Amino acid sequence: MCGIHVALSAIPHAISPQLKQCLCNRGPDYFGQEERRVGGINSPQSWTLTFTSTVLALRGDHIAKQPLVESTSGSVLCWNGEAWRVGGHPVDGNDGEGILTLLKKASAFAPAARHDAILDVFRSVEGPFAFVYYDKPAERLIFGRDRLGRRSLLFTHDEASGTLALCSIAEASDPSWKEVEADGIYILNLAQLQQHAIPATHERAKHEWLSSDQADFISSIGTFNKSLPSANSALTALSPSVGMLKQQLLDSLRPRVLGIPQPPSTSAGETRVAMLFSGGLDCTVLARLVHDLLEPDQAVDLINVAFENPRVVAQLEKEAKGDEPIDFYEACPDRITGRKSFAELERVCPGRAFCFLAVNVPYSETLAHRRQVTSLIYPHNTEMDLSIAYALYFAARGQGSCSSPSSGRDSPQEPHTSSARVLLSGLGADELFGGYVRHATAFSRQGYPGLVDELLLDVGRLGKRNLGRDDRAMSHWGKEVRFPFLDERLVRWAIETPAWEKCDFGNGEDVTGVEAGKRVLRLLALELGMRGVAKEKKRAIQFGSRTAKMESGRVKGTTLLS
Repeated sequence: MCGIHVALSAIPHAISPQLKQCLCNRGPDYFGQEERRVGGINSPQSWTLTFTSTVLALRGDHIAKQPLVESTSGSVLCWNGEAWRVGGHPVDGNDGEGILTLLKKASAFAPAARHDAILDVFRSVEGPFAFVYYDKPAERLIFGRDRLGRRSLLFTHDEASGTLALCSIAEASDPSWKEVEADGIYILNLAQLQQHAIPATHERAKHEWLSSDQADFISSIGTFNKSLPSANSALTALSPSVGMLKQQLLDSLRPRVLGIPQPPSTSAGETRVAMLFSGGLDCTVLARLVHDLLEPDQAVDLINVAFENPRVVAQLEKEAKGDEPIDFYEACPDRITGRKSFAELERVCPGRAFCFLAVNVPYSETLAHRRQVTSLIYPHNTEMDLSIAYALYFAARGQGSCSSPSSGRDSPQEPHTSSARVLLSGLGADELFGGYVRHATAFSRQGYPGLVDELLLDVGRLGKRNLGRDDRAMSHWGKEVRFPFLDERLVRWAIETPAWEKCDFGNGEDVTGVEAGKRVLRLLALELGMRGVAKEKKRAIQFGSRTAKMESGRVKGTTLLS
């Protein structure tokens, strides 16, 4: 994980102290800058490219100093992400350095093939990333986000000052920042720049991640399976898709949780992995599988957030009987579910040092951080954006009280700040396996054809999810969030699997007692020994943690922030 900023300007560009601090929050291990001149004595105008990178070192056995520079050509790479595989092969060591090595080899091609060879390096990456690459010999600026948009990259174009900038986060005082779309690789030909005329953003050349003439080709990853069942075939624990899902998740988790380096300035044995833990189906299955992969002596933090919502607190106090004080944090839906699932994990994972990290956020603290969170999520600026970001922001900070295995909620709670710099999220499971209410509604109205259309709509916009917003909210604390359900290979398998092998709405609630939505994942939870988790209902994070509608129950999620 890194923070990157690249500016193309008529004069050397200096980032503000506030922006520098925000970038260093994302990457606290190293800060570096490079500068290049574009144009020269034969050009009517020369331009300055200023590259800034900060580094959160999570790959390899050393801190890879950025910006990464190709010493022979002078090309520069700002890399923010994780290349789990390149060209189908696992990446050993630092992935940013590995990408630069491949770009150097691609640059050695003949001019006619060089262009596509460089693009193919980025096309071959599996994993979350955003990047800016200056191809110096060809004077091209190449940039983009991965095809699912899991890392943040913003741009701004100021015609008045003649500056084009790309950055992981927006400057708080500048309302012109926009998201770089996760729909391809963008190229700006710097050799064609005219005097004081940096092209507007829509004039950039876009190259597709992967072209295909196949219908329903999703996110440049795979073709959606629209087939319908010829007979009523029930999805059971013995169905092949249940075992395949388990294997896909283990394969996805393995590079995401193994080999994480010890954080600098911490003692040996500190926790390296934490889970964004509501206690729901998706995150708890992940936590259970992480137990199978990690060394027995490694602890795992389960971060569970609950907020003091004045509107809900007032209602609870009104309904209360007697003088006994109300613990409104423990009354939060996600706290109740979280403790239940924590107990189930303790039972099925003997010996694992899970810490149930209860993060309680007073309303006064929410207000104190409102400006910071609003600034981080920009250009997203609705009440729903803010309520979701609050939960992610305070969860990533990881400050609360810890319940260790065998201690209950009534036992003394130890203050604890998570040292983990890798956070796991269960996001993506609902879209892939039919976990939303609208999926059940679509089936009830139109059967499997309606369900297939609704699933296709959801997976088709995975790359449009607000993951850039979430990345900015959580990375502020020097943490990296990883999404096992959004591994490219798992996504490809899921969209190529028929709907009835994932969510068995044709059979309602079967003899196993689990509902049809995400049934393949619920059956896996049963196989892993977690019956209670298998029956958990879907709940949005802003309602489970009670960040939604703090002041008024009539505020709409689409209302713009003031």
